[in-house]
Amino acid sequence: MGQPRSERGLGIALVISAAIAWSTAPFFTRLLPFDPWTILFWRGLFAGSLISVFLVVMQGRAALWQLIVPGRGGLLVASLSAVGMVSFIPALQMTKVMNVAVLIATQPFVAAALAWLWLGEAATWRTLTASLIAFAGVVITVGGVQAGADLGGVALSCLMVLAISAMTVVVRRHRETSMVAAAALSNFMGSLVSLPFAHDIAHVGRHGLVILAMFGCLQVALGLTFYMLGSRLLPSGQASLIATLETPLMPFWIWVAFRELPAVHALIGGALVIGAVIADIAGDARSRRPS
Repeated sequence: MGQPRSERGLGIALVISAAIAWSTAPFFTRLLPFDPWTILFWRGLFAGSLISVFLVVMQGRAALWQLIVPGRGGLLVASLSAVGMVSFIPALQMTKVMNVAVLIATQPFVAAALAWLWLGEAATWRTLTASLIAFAGVVITVGGVQAGADLGGVALSCLMVLAISAMTVVVRRHRETSMVAAAALSNFMGSLVSLPFAHDIAHVGRHGLVILAMFGCLQVALGLTFYMLGSRLLPSGQASLIATLETPLMPFWIWVAFRELPAVHALIGGALVIGAVIADIAGDARSRRPS
């Protein structure tokens, strides 16, 4: 039997919400003058705490046991998510943002390949075509990869793409796992890993803590929870494709907050990404419409 349309629609809505939340990262990063490990520590601590509150509200205090004993699937999802989060901000500081963004745009292909190898889940030609168009849009948005990028930053970006793609597939494989608990655990793991390297941890101040709390709660907690819940309802390639909406939305928030008008190439590339995602969602809806 096919997947219910309501379930598929919920998955699409959740992943779109995750992309919107994730796209606010440059906005918060601009407001924080701290080293990346300090940001990762506090952001993960606030995000993990908020997600834990969600878990208790939804399932009661007994659900916190899922944080202590997450099971094999939950531990794997949390570990992969933590690797992706810990790699992201150092990658942005070690190489150009455009290089990171272009590599992130390959995630739909990586996720689709892993899903095919592990789950036998073949991506549709419609999704693969839309992914190619979205990839072209991201390349146009960021202005193309320039030579001479730092190899460490590129390597961390590749590690992040591989980790998040693998997480997307594992979420599909272990649907019985509490993804909310896994999201909380991944943030606590990221904070723990970042702690030894966080030089500015004691010099954040009240204003910095407020921004870090908003960063962790809005961008990380909501984004990661929405993505984990939504990606279990969608094919891995399609979930990753919809998540690429994050890239064209990034300059939008910068424009809203700092009045920096995006360049023409960013508007063209963003239109391609958004158009590709809308076309894939519309095509999926038509294919599931009862005849």
